[in-house]
Amino acid sequence: MVRLDENLPAAGEELDNNLDDSLTDDVELPPCNLYSDEPPLETDLHRNQIDLLIRLLKYWWQDRQDFYISGNLTVYYNKQQLKSRDFRGPDVFVVLGAEKRDRRSWAIWEEGGKYPNVVIELLSSSTLKVDQGVKKTLYQDVWRVPEYYWFHPETLEFAGFRLVGGKYTDISPIAATESDRPREANASLRLPSEQLGLELGIHERQLRWFTAAGDLIPLPEEAERQRAEQERQAKERLENYLRSQGIDPSQLPET
Repeated sequence: MVRLDENLPAAGEELDNNLDDSLTDDVELPPCNLYSDEPPLETDLHRNQIDLLIRLLKYWWQDRQDFYISGNLTVYYNKQQLKSRDFRGPDVFVVLGAEKRDRRSWAIWEEGGKYPNVVIELLSSSTLKVDQGVKKTLYQDVWRVPEYYWFHPETLEFAGFRLVGGKYTDISPIAATESDRPREANASLRLPSEQLGLELGIHERQLRWFTAAGDLIPLPEEAERQRAEQERQAKERLENYLRSQGIDPSQLPET
């Protein structure tokens, strides 16, 4: 969650110089391996939400080595922004086709010119206008992020946009069944991500990843509880069957 209202471009000033201009042979590249330079997150809700989304995707894609996900980490995107300290730190971003390793920051010139495929911003009273204004314009016109989502952890405001013909268009939500009707605004809203082949939706007042089939992606501890419950139910069914056949399960020989 980064405050940009003190660092907005002046009237008539370009948001960015093209990355290609800063990658020519006769231009000195910025230093490598830069540290992230993001301010502290505003609330526990925002920090926990960022950690949750990152942890979930890392778990779900644990066997994949071709992606990078991080949050509240600086994305340095050219030398001019580095000098003016006009860089950006998305709350959550995913880059596909990237090496899966830890980084101090994401520097475009060190990553083969790769920008994020998906960006998620968490709204707050102090950053809402920036996330829905300056940042949306930056992600659309300069970074050209294919999919941009925002979510407010307190009000549950949730929206997504897909880059079509160079402009963001609203991502249509997955149609909810009658049993999924929300008890509060956006409570069952799910938006598909074509980039990731997943869905984003709200579950118990948190933004969560869902499979393309609409199943909630569990945390490791949730998956373990599900596995244990399935084993318990299977054992119970077997014992009931044995009793129906006149066999006392407790009298079976140990293997």
